[in-house]
Amino acid sequence: MFLSIDHKILSRIYGHGRGWVFTPKHFMDLGTGYAVGMTLTRLSRKGTIRRLSRGLYEYPVTHPKMGTLSPSPEAVANALAGRDAVRLQPSGAYAANLLGLSDHVPMKIVFLTDGPCRHVRIGNQEIHLKRTTPRNMATAGKTSGLIIQALRYLGQSGTTPGVIRTLRQRLNTKERAEIMKDIRYAPAWVAAVIRQVNAGKD
Repeated sequence: MFLSIDHKILSRIYGHGRGWVFTPKHFMDLGTGYAVGMTLTRLSRKGTIRRLSRGLYEYPVTHPKMGTLSPSPEAVANALAGRDAVRLQPSGAYAANLLGLSDHVPMKIVFLTDGPCRHVRIGNQEIHLKRTTPRNMATAGKTSGLIIQALRYLGQSGTTPGVIRTLRQRLNTKERAEIMKDIRYAPAWVAAVIRQVNAGKD
């Protein structure tokens, strides 16, 4: 049975489920760039998908009371990274927030990457992919990478006993072993904090 490009694209979108953020690049194996673009435009006008910005779409999550929800920063970052074999590492205030070290959800969320720099604004929030060094990406995708980036954001003066206590409670045995293995990728003062975290239990 022959399926139109509309049906093929819809099938892929439904397969990923609500909350998926994507670009036309995710469908280039199904048709020409023009055909893919026209299909996404039609689906957007119908309300099946939502256009977030130029060349960026989502299959939105809806809530019975809150309506259409905003996509997660991770979903947007993964879409911006495209289908390239690149890695992403949350950094700055966002890394601290993910670890529970800060209640502040930044308006500018930065992901370090070994791919190209990209950015997009969605509502009041900006999401940036910032190209960085291989050293910073050596721990990408690991809890150790998240901790290193969060501590760098907090700085020595912001790394309080409360921060150390939170990290001790946050880490399990496997993560403690992982971060000690990756300590060589951290600045000297961050490495000292990590040793302090790993030295005790609360």
